[in-house]
Amino acid sequence: MNRLSEQTSRLIRDELKLVQAELTATAKHGGIGAGFLGAGGILAWFGFGALIATAILGLTTVLPAWAAALIVTAVLFMTAAIAALLGKKKMEKLSLAPERTIANVNRDVAEIKEHSRHDTR
Repeated sequence: MNRLSEQTSRLIRDELKLVQAELTATAKHGGIGAGFLGAGGILAWFGFGALIATAILGLTTVLPAWAAALIVTAVLFMTAAIAALLGKKKMEKLSLAPERTIANVNRDVAEIKEHSRHDTR
C-alpha cells in the first residue's frame, strides 16, 4: 500500500511537471504571437497615416494643398463622429446584468418555494 501511495504521488508530480512544461511552451508561443500582433497593429497605424497623406497629396493635383488637407481632415472627423455615435448606441443597449442567470435563479427560487409549500401541507 505504501509503495502504491509513493508511485501515485510520483505520477502526480510528474504529470504536474509535464503540464507546467506544456503551459510554459504555450505561453511562450502566445507571447511571441502577441508581439507580432502588436507590431502588425503599429505598422497598420503608420500605413493608415501614409494613406491619409497620399489622399491629401492626390487632392493637391486639383486643389490647393490647404484645401486638400482640410477636406481629408473633415472626412476623417465625420467618419470618427459616425463611429462614435454607432458605438454609443451599441453601449446604451449593453446590459451588464447576467439576465439569463438571474432568470434561472428566479425560476429556481420559485420552484423551491413551490415545493416547500407542498411539503408543509
